[in-house]
Amino acid sequence: MKKILLAFTLVSAVIFSGCDTLNQVGKEVVKQAGDVLAEPTSAEMTSALKEALQVGTNNAAGFLNKPGGYLNNERFKIPFPPDAIKVATKLRNLGFGNQVDKFIETMNRGAEDAAKEAAPIFVNSIQQMTLTDARNILLGADNSATMYFKGKTSDALYTAFSPKLKTSLDKFEATKYWGQLTSTYNKIPGVKPVETDLVRYATNKALDGLFLKLSEEEKDIRTNLSARVSAQLKKVFGWAEAQKK
Repeated sequence: MKKILLAFTLVSAVIFSGCDTLNQVGKEVVKQAGDVLAEPTSAEMTSALKEALQVGTNNAAGFLNKPGGYLNNERFKIPFPPDAIKVATKLRNLGFGNQVDKFIETMNRGAEDAAKEAAPIFVNSIQQMTLTDARNILLGADNSATMYFKGKTSDALYTAFSPKLKTSLDKFEATKYWGQLTSTYNKIPGVKPVETDLVRYATNKALDGLFLKLSEEEKDIRTNLSARVSAQLKKVFGWAEAQKK
């Protein structure tokens, strides 16, 4: 009988101890859920968005800055200027296909080299975001921050990015190849001379690729829990996600 009572006592202790543990775990889960679902302050929203954009721009610029970042990804690759595609076609037909391919490669290499300059420019522009902007963007579409950012800073980015890209294009001799291609083409009897501004074209396409990559990074942070790399991002984007359901 004593053995039975002892066993009963031990089992009871384990059960009640387990209940206490489960209760504690339950309270912790509820607390964490409450922390995530609690509406963040305006300051938290703004800070989280700035953090998200900084993470996104660093990732985007870092990705495109790697060898092949533009060239080996069809989503970002800068193609032969569309308004001068007849140049590429005509020159390929005349046996200058290798030169055309070399130009496309060097143009994309130039964009990859210039991409490293984009992150600090983006970060500087991020600081202009207001509290009202932050809330509207947070509850907006998956790319609303990127679109806001693009609308507010494209001109400034172009002004700052263009000379850097020109330097990179010169460094990788894309400018030289473009000059050779257009010079060869313009000498063909009966054709309309091509006067495409290579730096303008390459800069706009490079920035298009940068914003596209940034939008992918933003969407990832909004929808992928593991991409929310800080407690602040988890709280703010967790709350925003709950508001959309």
